Amino acid sequence: MQPSLRHDWQKDDVLRLFALPFNDLMFQAQTVHRQHFDANEVQISTLLSIKTGGCAEDCGYCPQSAHFDTGVKASKLMCVDDVLAEAKKARNAGASRFCMGAAWRSPKDKDIEKVAEMIEGVKALGLETCATLGMLNKDQAEKLKDCGLDYYNHNLDTSKEYYGNIITTRTYQDRLDTLENVREAGMSVCCGGIIGMGESIEDRAELLRTLANMPKHPESVPINLLVQVEGTPLKVAEDVDAFDFVRTIAVARILMPKSFVRLSAGREEMTEETQALCFLAGANSIFYGEKLLTTGNPDTQRDMALFAKLGLKPLDIKKSQMADAA
Repeated sequence: MQPSLRHDWQKDDVLRLFALPFNDLMFQAQTVHRQHFDANEVQISTLLSIKTGGCAEDCGYCPQSAHFDTGVKASKLMCVDDVLAEAKKARNAGASRFCMGAAWRSPKDKDIEKVAEMIEGVKALGLETCATLGMLNKDQAEKLKDCGLDYYNHNLDTSKEYYGNIITTRTYQDRLDTLENVREAGMSVCCGGIIGMGESIEDRAELLRTLANMPKHPESVPINLLVQVEGTPLKVAEDVDAFDFVRTIAVARILMPKSFVRLSAGREEMTEETQALCFLAGANSIFYGEKLLTTGNPDTQRDMALFAKLGLKPLDIKKSQMADAA
C-alpha cells in the first residue's frame, strides 16, 4: 500500500532529508520514485520562446530583463504558423509536451487571444500544451483553460526569505496568487525553482517545503541549475556542487512522490554522470532541444545517446495523460 501524500512538512523534516548520507537519500528517493513511476521512463518537453526579451521584471538571473545589458534583443510575439511549425518539429523529435514562453510581466488580454490560437493548434497536433506568460489574473487563467491549455508554468524560484535578493519588481505573494488562479481555473501547475543563486541549503529546503505543502502538489516540478549569463547580476554566483544539486532532486522526489521532477536549465553544463545520478534520484522529465528560451541545452542526439547508455525511454504521451488524470 502506497503512503498518502503529505502537505504538512516542517522545515526541520526537510533539512533532515538533505543531511542524510548520500546513499541513504538516494535509496529513499529511488524507492519512492518506483512506487509511482516506471524508473526507466522520462517525460520529454520542448520549450519555445514565442516572445523574447524586453521584460520589465528585474529577475537577477534572466537575460531577457530590460534592466540588464545581455545582448538579447526584444522581439514581437511570433505568428501562429511559425509556432506550429516548431511544435511539429518537437513532436517528430519525440516530445510529448510543447511549452511556450513569453517575456512579459503579465500578458494583455489581446496577447491571451493570440496565444490561445497557438494552444489550440498545438493541441490539434496531439501534444500536451504548457505556457509561461508571467502573472495571470483569474479571467486570463480561465481563458487559457477554455482554449485547452494543459499546464501553466510559474516558478517560485527560491524561498520566500531569499526572494528579495533576486527580484524586486514582483512579490512572492504575486507568484502564489498566479498559481492559485491557475489551480482554480482547473489547469495543471508547473512550478519549481533555480539552484545556484547564492541561496543556502535552508533556502532550498524552504522552496521545496513550500511546493510540497500546497493543497495539491504541482504536477510538474522543474529544478533549474543557474545558467550564468554575462550582463546579469548573478553572473558572479558561485557554482553548485553536483552532489548538492542531486540531493535537491532527491528531496523533491521524496516530498512530491507523484509529481514529474524535471531537469530544466543548466543541463548543458552537467556531465552525463551528474544527469544519471539525477535520474537515479527521481528526475523523470527533461527539456529537449537545442535551446531553452535564450540559453543553450543539449541537442537531441546527445540526449538520445545518453538515454541509450542508461536504458531510458521517452514517456508515451498517452501514459503522460493517464498520469495527469490519476
